[in-house]
Amino acid sequence: MSTKYIVVTGGVTSSLGKGIICASLGRLLIARGLRVTIQKLDPYINVDPGTMNPYEHGEVYVTDDGAETDLDLGHYERFLDVNTSQENNVTTGRIYYDVIMKERRGEFLGKTVQVIPHITDEIKSHVLRLGNSGDYDVVLVEVGGTVGDIESLPYIEAMRQLRYEVGRKNTLSIHLTLVPYLSAAGELKTKPTQHSVKTLSESGLSPDLLVCRSEYSLDQTIRKKIAQFCNVDLEDVTASLDADSIYEVPLLMQKEGLDERVIEKLGLPAKNADLKRWTEFVERIKYPQHEVNIALVGKYVEHHDAYKSIVEALIHGGAMNHTKVNIKWIQSDHLDYNNTADIIGDVSGILVAPGFGDRGIDGKFAAVRYARENDIPFFGICLGMQCAVIEYARNVAGLEDANSTEFDPETPYPVIDLMPEQVNIVEKGGTMRLGKYDCSLLEDSKAHEAYQSDLIDERHRHRYELNNELRDNLEKSGLKMTGLNPERDLVEIIEIEDHPWFVGVQFHPELKSTVSKPHPLFTNFIKHSLLKSDIEIPKAAKETT
Repeated sequence: MSTKYIVVTGGVTSSLGKGIICASLGRLLIARGLRVTIQKLDPYINVDPGTMNPYEHGEVYVTDDGAETDLDLGHYERFLDVNTSQENNVTTGRIYYDVIMKERRGEFLGKTVQVIPHITDEIKSHVLRLGNSGDYDVVLVEVGGTVGDIESLPYIEAMRQLRYEVGRKNTLSIHLTLVPYLSAAGELKTKPTQHSVKTLSESGLSPDLLVCRSEYSLDQTIRKKIAQFCNVDLEDVTASLDADSIYEVPLLMQKEGLDERVIEKLGLPAKNADLKRWTEFVERIKYPQHEVNIALVGKYVEHHDAYKSIVEALIHGGAMNHTKVNIKWIQSDHLDYNNTADIIGDVSGILVAPGFGDRGIDGKFAAVRYARENDIPFFGICLGMQCAVIEYARNVAGLEDANSTEFDPETPYPVIDLMPEQVNIVEKGGTMRLGKYDCSLLEDSKAHEAYQSDLIDERHRHRYELNNELRDNLEKSGLKMTGLNPERDLVEIIEIEDHPWFVGVQFHPELKSTVSKPHPLFTNFIKHSLLKSDIEIPKAAKETT
């Protein structure tokens, strides 16, 4: 069977949720036994989002092979349970960079380099690379931006060409649009959808299926009107109503018959979808047996997308414990040792989030100390782990003024220091320690209890590391190094032994938590936070952890 390509575009407005629709459709097709991956085409000129401010772009999602990518790839992995790579996220910056490098090498034989055909050919080559790998039956291609945007035009043109090059029977165009409700008129309006489809069609890419986002149900009259004016069959108009949880969307799309229409139009092998485990997961989210309050202490909490994968991993860990996780967002700038009890005294667990720079760092130290002194389950991730090491060094190990050289290059006790290979690096893009690395676990540890394994691998994104020259000082004072990189003896996990659950990790475990495989550290963190709340752990949660 030839690889099938499904191109997903969006119109009317941004932030309609193309990534969730792609991930949901991908989940439905996988449930039918197909091999599926998703590719994001981003129209911005940055080579990747690695140097973008979290307020600008949200979190940077890191793949096993060390690619810094769009946060939508997190949705893809969480829904599909399939690892993505550098090839799953393509930006305009990367496309132009690759084309310019080819021109410099003389690969165009003296020709004038133009948007068409050179840029569009480069875009198609990235799409076809996934399809020609032989690993997938279906490649979903999400075109970022909104139809009509100038920067998206080369991608639309490339997808138009792709349809004819691989054959119409091997491609499908899905357009996500908005059907707004005007309260003054008391009715849904289809005109924005009509204009969006018209704009897309003028570019030569007519949609085969429409997915219409709306706050209200679309009755047959509305659907008929959309079908008539947008040149699609009535059954090709799919409603996408607002859901309480993103994990309900695949089930809602299945009820609308989206996957059935895709299967039919592409001639894919038919198989009944097995969504039993997915449905059970959604039921656990919708009808929890318990609740727990978790403080998420970070520098960018006004913009929740900066911690998207952490939020989803907490939901996954909560579901494994039949528990709703109430996140208390804490801006670290507003926290100090004197007000910590007043601000986070009502939580049962504290998570100190990743980040860069010294803004709000004292608030993170205060949160760590409060968790340590009051036996509150603590989870520190990347910078959160480094803050835990610094706080312990200062207040337990007696290393006064201990710090990270990121914040104080002249500190007498640099317990966190720049990694040797990072010292002479000047360029910022894609130069950190990125991607998957092994970690060996100490048997008698919280980490080993969670993973039930001696050797694991996790994804990294950092420049600074626990300083091995001061490791003995910390260990003698009671800080346990329970996870080490076996190749370089780098400390990956720290714990406090005489604490109910105090774990800091240098890596980013949130990036590997999926619906089918909730991350064991998040699951155990929630479990121990429930214990702090004096709530009995459900039997099922014990069995799954």
